[in-house]
Amino acid sequence: MGFIKQSTMIHKSVDEVFAAATDFSNSPEVMEAVHSVELLTEGSVREGYQFKEVREIRGRKVPSVIEVTSFDLNKHYSVRSVQNGLDLRYHYTFSETPEGTRVDFEGELHTEGLRNKLFQPMIKNIIQKENEHHLDHLKRYIES
Repeated sequence: MGFIKQSTMIHKSVDEVFAAATDFSNSPEVMEAVHSVELLTEGSVREGYQFKEVREIRGRKVPSVIEVTSFDLNKHYSVRSVQNGLDLRYHYTFSETPEGTRVDFEGELHTEGLRNKLFQPMIKNIIQKENEHHLDHLKRYIES
């Protein structure tokens, strides 16, 4: 079950929006917390594709390897990052409408270990705060 849910309407075609959203090298321009991205897999984005992302979280640079876990061109993709007992999964769905493209986002967090379970509410708040405007940034980036 997701703990973050967001939607936005982007006034561009679904193929344009999906291509921009899955060009992970643009993440530092789209997501405030992302400091840098290193693509680890060659070729086009697909299931199993990986990249390394460095985020600045509460003043610290935190690297993580992110893997694309599902991919359906111009319709849906999901990514997953697992580290230190935190399993974070993001799901994006793209729907073409007469106005452009609707993007729906959902984030899931699964924790392992007593410490992570105890701190799960705080961890969720931190993740929500760092992602609260990322669809707005994606919209501005694509529409500009």
